[in-house]
Amino acid sequence: MDQIGSDLAGKTALITGGATGIGRAIATALAAHGMRIAIADIDLDTARKTAKEIALSAVAIEMDVTTRESVDAGFAEAVALLGRIDRLVANAGVSNMKPALDLTDADWDFNFNVNTRGVFLTNQAACRHFLECGTKGAICNTASLAAKVGAPLLAHYSASKFAVVGWTQALAREMAKHAIRVNAVCPGFVRTGMQSREIVWEAELRGMTPQQVFDEYVSLTPLGRIEDPEDVASVVTFLLSDGARFMTGQAVNVTGGVYMT
Repeated sequence: MDQIGSDLAGKTALITGGATGIGRAIATALAAHGMRIAIADIDLDTARKTAKEIALSAVAIEMDVTTRESVDAGFAEAVALLGRIDRLVANAGVSNMKPALDLTDADWDFNFNVNTRGVFLTNQAACRHFLECGTKGAICNTASLAAKVGAPLLAHYSASKFAVVGWTQALAREMAKHAIRVNAVCPGFVRTGMQSREIVWEAELRGMTPQQVFDEYVSLTPLGRIEDPEDVASVVTFLLSDGARFMTGQAVNVTGGVYMT
């Protein structure tokens, strides 16, 4: 176990969208630091499989982050199984891709219901739990490179992730007096199932091959490769640890240099 994150041992974390992709990498990293993990996902079967694979101290929770009833029930179940929640990673996210003028109400709502409403509901539930327990908790919300610069063909997704950053900053200011920290992480081009789908969609929309789109992503990344989920997980681990004890309201870029502001 390295020094960063060593203070997390014995603490608990709930991770939404934790069954696959970035969420799974975060769950794995936190479990490796001795945390007990609740993997919350709408796909309970995959969440159970992930929990079984990463740690004996991990449990699976079914949660639809778009509904308050499901979020509240999921938190209650996690608390019943783990005793308390010390950290939240609000990671569940979705995307689809279209030109802005072709977007439908359903496209807009799909992205905002998961990406933004899901952060709102889970952050509320976590902060209320922290306050009730007197816990100096910490939250990390998954935003995006697209929360820093508008992404063509992803205008609705960008808008939903910009909202995550604004919410993170405002909540951090309100919770600071309670020693509750709220930060966000902004990944770039990450090697996940969601990105694989986006590459195919973008190729079709731009008249390119998927390989050409992939190569363009690499060329836009100064560090010269596509990001791995573990690259994000290590930064999230830091933000949840005492190593980041004087950081709150931040949206930390983990993009390989694609965006540097």
